[in-house]
Amino acid sequence: MPEFLLTSLVLFLVGLVAGTLNVIGGGGSLLSLPVMIFLGLPPTVANGTNRVAILIQNIGAAWSFQRRGLLSREWLLMAVPPALLGALAGTIAAVNIGELAFQRILAVILVAVAAWTLWRPVRLLEEDSAVLPVGVKRLTYIAAFFLIGVYGGFIQAGIGFLILAATSIAGFNLIRGNALKVTLVLTFTPLTLVLFAWNGKVDWAMGIALAAGNFLGGLAGVHLQILKGHAWVRGVVTLTIVVFAIRLLFAS
Repeated sequence: MPEFLLTSLVLFLVGLVAGTLNVIGGGGSLLSLPVMIFLGLPPTVANGTNRVAILIQNIGAAWSFQRRGLLSREWLLMAVPPALLGALAGTIAAVNIGELAFQRILAVILVAVAAWTLWRPVRLLEEDSAVLPVGVKRLTYIAAFFLIGVYGGFIQAGIGFLILAATSIAGFNLIRGNALKVTLVLTFTPLTLVLFAWNGKVDWAMGIALAAGNFLGGLAGVHLQILKGHAWVRGVVTLTIVVFAIRLLFAS
């Protein structure tokens, strides 16, 4: 099999898993980013290329959630402006950082998020949030989404866990939190993708192959929201993330 076709097949399969995980809870980019780096992309280019897949994945997932009436437009509209501002700042930082520095930061984030998934599973976010005054809750929510936007613009990987934590402030369960998550990410990903592409940090061929898998995985993830057996998949991926993180951390 020609190398290009083999690479495309690998990225499609990785995208399928990553898209499913992203929509179920989060963390798919923690798998796809290291794979693209090991396939030869510079870390910052892998970071930009990943946005192609995220954009396509969330178009399908957001439509599917919307069709089921699971999206809260009020809370989405409150989150979009601060997230867009944060994403702009985070993306500018990402396109100007050095390759080795970004690789080290990615390695640390991989370990941190892998530890989070083991210590505090996403299902715990379904618990009712603490009772807060409505005004305090809304201000906290807005501030949280500015910081989430910064993180999303900078690296994206693991942002799903952060958004689900923030939506728990609004009292959302996991499914409604995921509906808001994929729609919000869809609103700022075009901005980040344009900035990465403008700075020459997108490999479109790899991005399209990954996006095809992410799109199908995203649709599957909507249907698998309450699948009890997905925990073992997350366990396998978490182990893989740790291995990738160690490799990145000690790479020269």
